[in-house]
Formats: sequence, structure tokens, C-alpha cells
Amino acid sequence: MRVTALAGGFGGARFLAGVVAEGHEVTAVVNTGDDLWLHGLKVCPDLDTVMYTLGGGISAERGWGREGETFAVSGELAAYGFGPAWFGLGDRDLATHLIRTQLLEAGQSLTDVTAALCARWRPGVTLLPMTDDRVETHVVVDDPETGTRHAIHFQEWWVRHRAALPAHAIVPVGAEEAKPTPAVLQAISDAEIVLLPPSNPVVSIGTVLAVPGIRDALLAADARIVGVSPIVGGSPVRGMAAECLTAIGVETSAQGVAAHYGARSAGGLLDGWLVDSSDPCEVEGIAVGALPLLMTDLDATRAIVRAAIAL
Repeated sequence: MRVTALAGGFGGARFLAGVVAEGHEVTAVVNTGDDLWLHGLKVCPDLDTVMYTLGGGISAERGWGREGETFAVSGELAAYGFGPAWFGLGDRDLATHLIRTQLLEAGQSLTDVTAALCARWRPGVTLLPMTDDRVETHVVVDDPETGTRHAIHFQEWWVRHRAALPAHAIVPVGAEEAKPTPAVLQAISDAEIVLLPPSNPVVSIGTVLAVPGIRDALLAADARIVGVSPIVGGSPVRGMAAECLTAIGVETSAQGVAAHYGARSAGGLLDGWLVDSSDPCEVEGIAVGALPLLMTDLDATRAIVRAAIAL
């Protein structure tokens, strides 16, 4: 089948591996709200996590960055006192960011640059940034020293503070002015099914949906839209999705996330919603299926993909 998926980093990448293994033709529309400029380089964490995972280069232990990575350059930067120390770029990973930045500065779009990088990694999917325009997710917090309310980049909140600072708001800065690329809109229009993997509903899939035109394209698509819950047993499988959901007033449960997305028949997104067997869920207008959702290995992930498509 022609499958289009909206995806974030770790969870989206692992889920996509199962979709590819099932033999489908896959296009992944990937969140770029996590992107940042660091040391003059354009860093795209979610795009790279998907590319490295599907291309066989991801660090299996960390779930991000390259396998066999070293951090000599980051160590030298720290020795100079040149930060930020909380975000380390690996030496192998650095090559990706150098090439991306050089091509962007030569006038290529992020979509074209991503395709050029994928020519090496051959991820088995068409990898598309959600937009070629600059969007960066910021989090409004109280400064722990002064108590002053201000906004920080999502990566600082997530990586440096481990989401320990209560978030008053999560804002995809630049999203309102951004445009989806023709390739993104075509992928949604051409899809036989659209999947929402178990990525963070707020800062991964939510940021993709914040780009004007993408939600409308989904609502107009002929394809059914099926989501997979990122919540298992009332808790996120990985990361700090609970803190993100709390920031926007959504209960951390499969039921809460389904209601947040909403039924497509009522102006929301979902035709179907796949939950873990341990999570009761019922939302009017959404077909609900259940099975164990932990992606413990590729076979388990493939079973989840088959269930989502069947639903």
C-alpha cells in the first residue's frame, strides 16, 4: 500500500521500520520543530533519527546519533568554554550537519538536502521535512534562578532540563507563516492510508499539524487516518510526553490523546486508534483496536503495523 506517516524521532523511526518491513511504499512527513542552529550548523534531530534508524546507522543504545560515535569535537569545544555543553554533537554526526548546512547555504531547500543525504543512507522511505521554512518549537517556563517567565528552545527544555521545568506553553515559532511543500501535500493526497505513529502528540505530530494546510489536506484526503497510541498502561513509552500533554491540558492516557486528536467525522483527525491491551478507550466516531503496543523487536513492530492497517 501507499502509506504516508507523520513522524517524530525515536518512536516514529522504530514504527516506520515495521512499515518498511511489511513491504509498503512509505513516505514519512517528519517534524522539523526540534531543529536548531548550533555552532553555525543546521541540526535536524528528528530527520536524522529516522534516516539513521532506517539506514542502519543509529546508535542502538542511545536511540539517537550514530553507532560507534565519538565526541572529540564536543570535548574540545567544552575545553574552550564554548557551549552549550548540554547538547553534544558527535564527530560522525557532525559530517551530516556540515553537509546539510553547506547545501542549504548554497540555496538548496531542506527537502532537496534531505534527499541528498538519504542517497547515502537509503532508508527505504521517501523522507520529507514537514516544511522547508524555519519552525522551532519553544517552551515557556519560569527561570529557575530568577523566576522570570521566558521562552527557551524545546531542545534546551528537553535535553538540558529533562522537562523538569513546568511548561506554561509550547509554541511552534514560525509555524503560522510556514507552508507545507508540494511534496508533502502530494504524499497526503496520494496515500491509501495515513498513519500517526506513536510519536509525541504535542511536539512531534502536533508540530507537523501546526503548519497551515497540512491538517486541511488530511481532512480532505481519501485515505483513512489511523493513529497508534504513544501511551501504554497510562504512561509514555519513552521520553517526557506526559509533561508535554500536561502543558496543553490533555490527560496522559490513550483516551486523552484520542480525544485530543478527535474523530475525523467530527472535524478531528482519526478514523481509527490503536491502543495497548491494558488501556481502555472509547471515543465516538473513532474505531478502536487493541493489542500489546511495546515495540520490543521488529516482529512485534510489524504486528502493530498490520493491526493499524487492518483497523
